[in-house]
Amino acid sequence: MMLKNLLAHIQEEGVFEQLYHSLVGVEIEEHRIDNTGRLSQAPYPKNLGSRKYHPYLQSDFSESMSELISDPNPNIGGLLNQVDTLQTVLYRSINDQESIWPLSMPPALNHDDLQFIKDHFGRPAYQKYRDYLTEKYGVSRKIVTGIHVNFSIPDPVINRLYLHYRDQFNSLVAFKNALYFQLTQNVVLHRWLLTYLFGASPIAEAGYLNDVVNELVDHPVRSLRNSIYGYVNNPEDQVNVTLYSSLNNYIDTITKAIDEGHLYSTAEFYGPVRLRGQAQLEDYRKKGIGYLEFRVFDNTPFTPNGISRHALYFLKFFLIYLLVTPVDQTTIKQRLAQSFDDNNRVALESPDQPTFKQQAGVELFDQLLKMAKSLHAHSEQLQALDDFSEVMTHPELTASAMLLPHIQDNSLMAFGLSVAKQWKKNRLNQPLLLPAMPHLSAAAQQLIFQAIRLGIRYFVVHDEDGEVLLMLTYHNLTQVVYPKKIEKKDPVEYLYDLFPEIKDVAVEP
Repeated sequence: MMLKNLLAHIQEEGVFEQLYHSLVGVEIEEHRIDNTGRLSQAPYPKNLGSRKYHPYLQSDFSESMSELISDPNPNIGGLLNQVDTLQTVLYRSINDQESIWPLSMPPALNHDDLQFIKDHFGRPAYQKYRDYLTEKYGVSRKIVTGIHVNFSIPDPVINRLYLHYRDQFNSLVAFKNALYFQLTQNVVLHRWLLTYLFGASPIAEAGYLNDVVNELVDHPVRSLRNSIYGYVNNPEDQVNVTLYSSLNNYIDTITKAIDEGHLYSTAEFYGPVRLRGQAQLEDYRKKGIGYLEFRVFDNTPFTPNGISRHALYFLKFFLIYLLVTPVDQTTIKQRLAQSFDDNNRVALESPDQPTFKQQAGVELFDQLLKMAKSLHAHSEQLQALDDFSEVMTHPELTASAMLLPHIQDNSLMAFGLSVAKQWKKNRLNQPLLLPAMPHLSAAAQQLIFQAIRLGIRYFVVHDEDGEVLLMLTYHNLTQVVYPKKIEKKDPVEYLYDLFPEIKDVAVEP
């Protein structure tokens, strides 16, 4: 069922500003490397609490592969401040010989590297699943990193818009699912644009897929990660992109793939968009989609947080445009299949050459700018649209093209190591412990720093007099702290006093 006139109803209800403050969160995957640029073989930092429960700092397929998880945030500035804080804690928790690799494609891998990764894994609860993945995909494809962006529409906006569609949908959940799935389909159909704008993985280093990629792809590209040589399901898994033809088809196809043994679980579905918010696939039909996870962004080496402010400003507006753009369902399977081929073609183009989709991109930006003006978009939104509109016709401005001068002997190892060391130096030489929180006292910064390390959620709020309060939460217990009252106390011991049970579990894997 097509959702028509959404934009008109958004304007009629005056909810654009609320919609623009939809919640966005990010999950950033990145590797610890040693001082030669190889993947670190040092164990996961012991000072970072237990990965059994840690809300912010986790590891992934390899022990070297860290994952930073932000809270959802309505403001881009607030989101990036938290990412910066989590990055700072990670940098200050790894050992002196380590830094963070700035690229999505892993550094060069030899046989010993691959064997070490296979043999070392510190999360017993995931060992069986991890062994299965290793056997099925090999190591190198599983250690490609990227940025996942989570997006949810505010419930009050959904409730207001539903008033205009009650004759089409017999429940609020059905309408909510239609909204989210229209956005899902449009993101998949327009994935090529995100690959063009944000691709930053032009080459694979030695050892990636046993160098098969270097034999098949004889020139630098826009995004190996977003191509068929990247982080994708195998064709025989029977979960190709046409499963996005409907919500029911998405649920039924993945369920069948799991039942027939093609996939281990929903976690093994690597499509460009995942539905999120329910524990079981079947629950999306009755309880509804909670949020979407977009999995198409390469780590950019041109900002130390892995994703830029400008990119997020653009993305938020682009997602609103895709949300309100109707999707013709009559030929949806064919168009989804075509979108997969288009995306792969864009991903494997030479980064400094115009894309074959350039004219479609120019027309799309015309539509985006037209909509932005009709909605009286903010200056930073308009600026981001203007800038990325220019990138559409100037491929040399893309991240992947800007990496080309740094390729030496078909490798970015020297560049990656240089950037990694500079980023670490910049982080550790800051005058403040947490530079994204300059308004907080040294004691408050120290308390937040140690809380993050231990895996305690933190929120900075103000009381009725404007004084700073810290809300700290662990295991459904929330404690409120006035930083002024703890200046003379040891922050770790103070946190143990607040949350006694964390003392023992913090040292578990």
